[in-house]
Amino acid sequence: MSKPVVAITRPYDRANKACEIVKELGGTPILAPTLDLQPVNTKSLKELVGRKDELDWIVFTSPTTLSSLQEFYPEFLKTLNCKVAVIGNKTGRIAREHGLEVDLVPEDFTSEGLVEEFKRQNIRNQVIGVPRTLSARPTLVDGLEDLDNEVIVGEAYRSLFPMDKVKVEKLIQDMKAGKVDAITFTSPLTVENFFKIVVEEERISNLMSEDILTVAIGPITGRILEEHDISYIYPDTYTVRDMMELLFKTYNGE
Repeated sequence: MSKPVVAITRPYDRANKACEIVKELGGTPILAPTLDLQPVNTKSLKELVGRKDELDWIVFTSPTTLSSLQEFYPEFLKTLNCKVAVIGNKTGRIAREHGLEVDLVPEDFTSEGLVEEFKRQNIRNQVIGVPRTLSARPTLVDGLEDLDNEVIVGEAYRSLFPMDKVKVEKLIQDMKAGKVDAITFTSPLTVENFFKIVVEEERISNLMSEDILTVAIGPITGRILEEHDISYIYPDTYTVRDMMELLFKTYNGE
């Protein structure tokens, strides 16, 4: 069985585990981040922290939100006294490592999934803190506000265009040369930024549909691939491991 070369477009600080899984499953990872994450201490984050005692809930959408709060306001997580919702098992694990009790993890690891769980539990008229990047989709905040909740958004990090374009450009050349077997995307921005660097979009889109196995972490990311007319697959559970396991099963014809 051949050893597939798998391109990983995740940010550097989130890519190690993905690379390890690819190696564990018998592949060779190529890391070419199409997204950089930068923790920031903003006025809105300071306001959220200052209103800590008003919170009924706080929602952590990614590990980066926890890292940012720990960096700028280390006492915040230690003294948090409200219910905690997270999106994804990894975010939940890191929250617990910070001593937090996680009260809600939606089965569907998306903003839509979390909103649906809040609807199901009829969580209304609450004050909910949401530290995140402002480039995130409005789905979560709008959905929570539609349930008559007050949502306090704090910008905890910024999602930036990749500062190291060289790796992505090298990846594109390798794709053209037939040196890449699969490519993975874990968020809409990883796709969008990738195509900001691509010059021959039609050629690359065709390669990703016909010659390179393209894998999204879930349907939200997949929708952006559809905008570029790319055929793709995604797992039933939206985690990096499930995505990689599906990739290898498909590649091996299982």
